[in-house]
Amino acid sequence: MKVTIVVDVQIDFVDGALGSTQAQSMIPQLVNKLKNIQNDLIFTQDTHKANYLETAEGRFLPITHCIKNTPGWYLVPEIEPFAKKGQVIEKASFGSTRLPSMLKKYDDVELCGLCTDICVISNALLIKAFYPEKNIIIDSSCCAGSSQEAHDAALLVMQKCGCQIN
Repeated sequence: MKVTIVVDVQIDFVDGALGSTQAQSMIPQLVNKLKNIQNDLIFTQDTHKANYLETAEGRFLPITHCIKNTPGWYLVPEIEPFAKKGQVIEKASFGSTRLPSMLKKYDDVELCGLCTDICVISNALLIKAFYPEKNIIIDSSCCAGSSQEAHDAALLVMQKCGCQIN
C-alpha cells in the first residue's frame, strides 16, 4: 500500500510570508499529480501560535508564518478539494511527531510539498528513522525549497539517506 504526504502547501509558503516563485510554479504540477492519485493522502499543515517569535523555531527562523486561523495558515485554494479526500494534520515543528504512527500499514511513503530543505526533509528522515525498510519516495517535481540550491542539496541528502528521488 502507498500513501502520499503533501507537506505544508499553505498560503504563507507559496505567496505569503515565506513564499517563492519556485513554490508558485510547482503548484500546477502538484494539482495535476493529485488529480491522478489513487492512493491514500495525508496533508500536513504547519501550525504556530501568536507567540511564534518567542519559540526556539521563531528565534531560528524569525519570520512570522502559519499562525493558526490567519490567512497564511490555510492550504492553498488549489489544494483544498484534494485535502477533503485525505487527512489533514497540524504540526507544530518541522517534522510531524504524528506521522510515524499513521504510516504503519504502508509499504511506500511518498512525500512532496514545501519546503524541500526544511519540512520535507525533516519528515522524510523522521519517517526513515522509524521505518528503515519502507520505501520513502520524494517527488522532486512537486517540491520547492527556500532556494533552488537548498532544494537540490536537500534532495541529495535524502538520496544519501536511502530515499528514492523521482
